[in-house]
Amino acid sequence: KITPAHLREVESMLQRGRLHTVCQEAMCPNIGECFAARQATFMILGNICTRGCTFCAVGRGQTLALDPDEPHHVAETVAQLGLRHVVITSVTRDDLPDGGADHFCQTVRAIKEMDEGIAVELLIPDMRAHLPSLERIARSGAEILGHNLETVPRLYHVRKGSDYRRSLEVLETLRRCNPSAATKSGIMLGLGEREEEVRVLMGDLLNAGCRLLSIGQYLSPSAHHAPVVEYVVPERFEFFRRLGMEMGFEHIQSSPYTRSSYRAHEYRGGHHERS
Repeated sequence: KITPAHLREVESMLQRGRLHTVCQEAMCPNIGECFAARQATFMILGNICTRGCTFCAVGRGQTLALDPDEPHHVAETVAQLGLRHVVITSVTRDDLPDGGADHFCQTVRAIKEMDEGIAVELLIPDMRAHLPSLERIARSGAEILGHNLETVPRLYHVRKGSDYRRSLEVLETLRRCNPSAATKSGIMLGLGEREEEVRVLMGDLLNAGCRLLSIGQYLSPSAHHAPVVEYVVPERFEFFRRLGMEMGFEHIQSSPYTRSSYRAHEYRGGHHERS
């Protein structure tokens, strides 16, 4: 049973470390379940994004200087929560020459120095496909390297400053630079995508070497964000899960409440079963 005490416990840990989570900043519908299980997805590089995607609740504006102690605080909180699989994501930081790659790597290193047995999953912005940054991310020591396509090319106007082909290039580069790490992506349904467009997107991901996928329902954070075009029924999510597995994905989570890091440890299990 989820109680306010469960939520306060995790929230107090995050406050002590001056840490942000995508659970809180992006208004994730699964926050109660995850915090009650002492799980959280850390959002590094601050909580202000340099872009302004019309589907996202994360704030946009003037960014702050990086906190040099953040990697250490993330590792400390991981230990306090007892996590064995950690998901680390970030806002987009186009103001940083490396897009924040070094900070990601420092965070992975801090966790691995504390306990090499902890699996680390990164969910990165596109970093403008800057090759040196992506090479560093690929060789950071993380077991899963993620970057979300979010939606089909026709609807990319909701991703301000992003490009569908560039996002595929990011995944291709990560895979090429470190074939031993799994690559993962995520998409939303309910923005007006068509079945054939989703099928093509899945094929593009597989061609980029990506074998792990999350599919969830888009929920508009406010009246000022992109509207929901359709609330997709659970049977439709199962249809796309089965389709993707038949096409060649190794693991897919697909349901209305699925988010990129929801039950993230299950992807790794599916990946190792087939590798």
